[in-house]
Amino acid sequence: MRQRDEAFEGFFIAEQPLVLRTVRFIVGDTQTAQDVTQEAFYKLLLHWRKVSQYERPGAWVRRVAIRLAMRARRARIDSREVAVESDITSEVTRRVDVREALQHLTPRQCAAVVLFYYDDRPVEEIAMLMDCSEGTVKTHLHRARTRLAAMLGEEIDDVAR
Repeated sequence: MRQRDEAFEGFFIAEQPLVLRTVRFIVGDTQTAQDVTQEAFYKLLLHWRKVSQYERPGAWVRRVAIRLAMRARRARIDSREVAVESDITSEVTRRVDVREALQHLTPRQCAAVVLFYYDDRPVEEIAMLMDCSEGTVKTHLHRARTRLAAMLGEEIDDVAR
């Protein structure tokens, strides 16, 4: 039992900051990110005996954290009045920071961008983490890049496909 606890603790120390960073980008709020990350690692602890035997237990906890983060973000978006698209576009075309711009993407677009650009994960792995096809990930990335380019005042033609 003690050996299992030490293994989990070592895993937690190594992985928690990375998961928290990813979740923070997706939800856009430090407190919510900490709550989501804590919940993901709690679920991991409940299933540690089984998950620790997986080839990549880090992928399991990331997948759980990403799902929870997207759910939390959707709940936050649903709970507030969402501005009309034209209002967002006119307001955000001013100089904005990329982190702020990420908050104007859909939860799935934001997750795809964060995993691809900030976590440097390949499309195949993102598809597995987000539980969708590689084509869907590519669609989310393309739409997100187009939307970010518009918000950040970049030329749409300059957006990599």
